[in-house]
Amino acid sequence: MTQRTDRVAGELRALLGEIVARQEIKDPRVRGAGIITFTHVRVSGDLRQATAFFVVHGMDEESLGRVREGLASAAGYMRKRIGRQLRLKSTPSLGFEVDRVFEQEARIDALLREVNQHRDRGGEG
Repeated sequence: MTQRTDRVAGELRALLGEIVARQEIKDPRVRGAGIITFTHVRVSGDLRQATAFFVVHGMDEESLGRVREGLASAAGYMRKRIGRQLRLKSTPSLGFEVDRVFEQEARIDALLREVNQHRDRGGEG
């Protein structure tokens, strides 16, 4: 990413977080989800597309899918709202994905603990 795309991504993440925190999204799939955290935003080089990654702690896969659908449904509203605040030639279209980094981190931690326990019992690494 370039410095410009990094800056735009950071601004988008902050604005999306603000929109959700202020409960501007009326969709019950989003409003009733609890605390939605946007972890990062990936912006295309031409600044026309952005994918926002989010987490909602303590939610199962099905519920996360509903939240993603609710966010996608509100993407037009959020794009319009962001367009009023960002000074860009065109506002990026928005996509949303569940951020899996915390799940992956937990799996790696569990595997490392398992390896350490195996070593502590005298097993070969």
